Amino acid sequence: MHYSDNLTTERKTFVTYLECSATGERHAADEVHNLSRAGKPLLVRYDLEGIKITLRKDELKRRPPDLWRYRELLPVRRKEDIVSLGEAVTPLVPLPKIAKKLGGGALLVKDEGRLPTGSFKARGLVMAVSMAKAFGITHMAMPTNGNAGAALAAYASRAGIKTTIFCPQDTPEVNISEIGLQGAAVYRVNGLIDDCGKIVAEGRAKVGWFDVSTLKEPYRIEGKKTMGLELAEQLNWQMPDVIFYPTGGGTGLIGMWKAFAELEAIGFIGSKRPRMVAVQAAGCAPMVRAYEEGVEHAPRWENARTIASGIRVPQAIGDFLILRAVRESGGFAIAVPDDAISAGLDEVAREEGFLMCPEGAATYAAYRQSLADGRVKASEQAVLFNCATGLKYPLPPIQRALDRHKPIDYANL
Repeated sequence: MHYSDNLTTERKTFVTYLECSATGERHAADEVHNLSRAGKPLLVRYDLEGIKITLRKDELKRRPPDLWRYRELLPVRRKEDIVSLGEAVTPLVPLPKIAKKLGGGALLVKDEGRLPTGSFKARGLVMAVSMAKAFGITHMAMPTNGNAGAALAAYASRAGIKTTIFCPQDTPEVNISEIGLQGAAVYRVNGLIDDCGKIVAEGRAKVGWFDVSTLKEPYRIEGKKTMGLELAEQLNWQMPDVIFYPTGGGTGLIGMWKAFAELEAIGFIGSKRPRMVAVQAAGCAPMVRAYEEGVEHAPRWENARTIASGIRVPQAIGDFLILRAVRESGGFAIAVPDDAISAGLDEVAREEGFLMCPEGAATYAAYRQSLADGRVKASEQAVLFNCATGLKYPLPPIQRALDRHKPIDYANL
């Protein structure tokens, strides 16, 4: 069954208004918005009482296994505006050998690499592009470390929307190539992602393209929120003890925290929450520094560098929302060095046959470190987020070769 087979043209939706995440000021739904009037991210609010009356868990079981199964908690009003490439529910993959070796509890990986364009960025961008189509937006622009740009290019091309995308100079070639191949005008910039973001903002002021940067429009967070909705349903509406999330711009961490609140409001889960752990690289850890200093905002991290380019975000506009979710959940922020990321990637691949991306491997390195220092107990169930397929990243060369014309020592193979 296709995701839209059981939808009417005018879908029953429950969006009521948009809310400034800092001041609480309300902004009208069904109008184009970037940031709030206070210059902060906008959050979509729903008639949760209406959803509670309308939606039942057994109804969800009859729906196709895709992101759109949670339509009552999503902002797209008409099925004609949905721009889909097949956003399947991503699996929870156990790592039993590693869990046993480390002496920890159940260890699960939510494998976001199964999504279109190979990363969790598909969730946010499918929602942003679908809403852009609904609003009649014709040109979108963004800064990206790679995967978000690929998702925007793919969905926008499918929707017939023009895109202009800016990447740091050292963005992996595979990302640049896929962005360009999928129809975007893509440019390398001699700077980091926030430098690219300044170009996007200037272009918005000068030529009027729509800025779809992280948290600078309301809908990417609604797409990323579905990670939390899926996770809760996959665990039979029980929360894990702890979630390790690779944190750059932090949209997914913020979105999941929002999802859990909405699920409790509609009666699908209780008050228990997982501890939310923001995982960063030691070479770019503004959230960790702010968390440890007890402050609400995270100043720019200078000279940011890490092999996990997806979390190389020197400054995040949603810093206070990330830190709020971490603290309200009783979680923490943790930084891991690049050598631990590389070692974790190698260990999980060799032990479990599971190829993580560097950002996903960072969550494993953080879990391992937290288990060792006691911040996670051996009895606790942990979920790691692997945010992209490991096949999009450079892999180690293998040098072994055989000369078929010479004697082969089979016992040595």
